[in-house]
Amino acid sequence: MKLFRVMTASCPSFISKKSTCRPLVAAMTLGLWTVFGVASTAWADGGKEVAKEQSAEHPPRFEQLTLEQLNVYQKPLGEQVMKVSSVGIGGPYNPLLRSPVMGQRMFDLLYYLRWNSSMPLRLNEFAILIVGRQWRSQVEWAAHAPLAIKAGLSPEVVADLKAQKRPAKMQPDEAVVYDMLDELTQTHKLSDATYARAKALFTEQQLVDLSVVTGTYITLALMMSMVEQGLPAGRELAFKAGEP
Repeated sequence: MKLFRVMTASCPSFISKKSTCRPLVAAMTLGLWTVFGVASTAWADGGKEVAKEQSAEHPPRFEQLTLEQLNVYQKPLGEQVMKVSSVGIGGPYNPLLRSPVMGQRMFDLLYYLRWNSSMPLRLNEFAILIVGRQWRSQVEWAAHAPLAIKAGLSPEVVADLKAQKRPAKMQPDEAVVYDMLDELTQTHKLSDATYARAKALFTEQQLVDLSVVTGTYITLALMMSMVEQGLPAGRELAFKAGEP
């Protein structure tokens, strides 16, 4: 995983079909996809370690699976996940493995959304953080706040979002993403004025990809909320009990 991060950092355009790095990285991604994109290696290391995932006071509603527990239908997906995910088969994968056919489809969708989306990575991660904050998703926030900052999102923007403020120092494209997703998720519609701003900056493909990454991470946040899937024991919670 360290080698993969070094390669992608040195070739940020690797997902482009015209990139000279694409053949090498394409070969690497056969075994090194980072689908969920968790930055911290502290979450890693196998199915047995992620069994410690929730705090003892409030364990997840779905028992944390280990690789040894996976049945013949779950194991192929579990093995793919273990090659790429720093949460092992924790995080969203613990519940997804309960429905392995659907879980495989989600795994493939996340591969597109994380690495082949037409949206710039900075804005893609911003969209995921917006969803994570709305849902108070400890897993999504802990996973994607570092990735968003690494992709170029200002730490001040991340801090404002965490504090449930409209970020004060957004770049113009970030402001459009924030306003578009805030309207869609809160009012379930998009005003003509906001759509016109979005259309002036983004292609139709980008608007579709932005909408789908938002909806997909809402799905993951909803599912993890349902099972009360949380952070590994000892990790500081981004959103404390009693906070909005």
